[in-house]
Amino acid sequence: MSHDLAGALQLALADAAAEPPPGLLALAREDLGCVFARDPAARSRLEVLLTYPGLHAILLHRPAHALWRRGWRFAARWLAWLARLLTNVDIHPGARIGRRFFIDHGAGVVIGETAEVGDDVTLYHGVTLGGTTWNKGKRHPTLGSGVVVGAGAKILGAITVGDAARIGANSVVIREVPAGRTAIGIPARLVGETSTRVGAGDTAIHAINLDHHLIPDPVGKAIQCLLDRIDSLESEVRELRGLPPPQRGSCVACAAGELCCEEHGRG
Repeated sequence: MSHDLAGALQLALADAAAEPPPGLLALAREDLGCVFARDPAARSRLEVLLTYPGLHAILLHRPAHALWRRGWRFAARWLAWLARLLTNVDIHPGARIGRRFFIDHGAGVVIGETAEVGDDVTLYHGVTLGGTTWNKGKRHPTLGSGVVVGAGAKILGAITVGDAARIGANSVVIREVPAGRTAIGIPARLVGETSTRVGAGDTAIHAINLDHHLIPDPVGKAIQCLLDRIDSLESEVRELRGLPPPQRGSCVACAAGELCCEEHGRG
């Protein structure tokens, strides 16, 4: 009994020492401030506050989510509907959104009811965090902190995208994405090496790697590897037969001459 009492007391002290969650006003300041770190077009706080639909969407979502958690479901849905009407961003009031959340341009973004989004996440226009089942319960994705999702990407189902992961534009993600990885394609597949950094060489605490255009091309890389291997095998065959190296403009494969080699980047 004394052991249980000591454990309960320890938990109570830990809760008391924990930092209290920020209020709506503090969250709004953070949401406004993070725009300047991720959008070079932002010039003044007044301009951002009045003209950025992505910011308007999250500012309206915060109180809608608070209403939803307190059981005021109709009021929460009505506020979410108003936000969608004004911003063209559809965020269900039940979705849990972390701190310093940024939607660039905002148009066409959809976030489902059971979606969970970590801190310092960036979404571009046309992104969907959608569900894949009619059943109630967890059916939308969970995004870790520092995630960047490119324009038009769809992340579907109760899957997890790890911290600092990047999703390429127009990708369709239906499987887990480990932390620090990049996923591209339809369906999305992992490419590149694991990166544990959230920032892109920036010393800022909440810096984020926004180089979402630097997406590797696995198909192009595979084709180049095949071409290099073919060149190597052709050289070995010519060496075994005692033939001289091919002249520039000649095509060993089809003997079509310089035109063929130019079209295929060889010769």
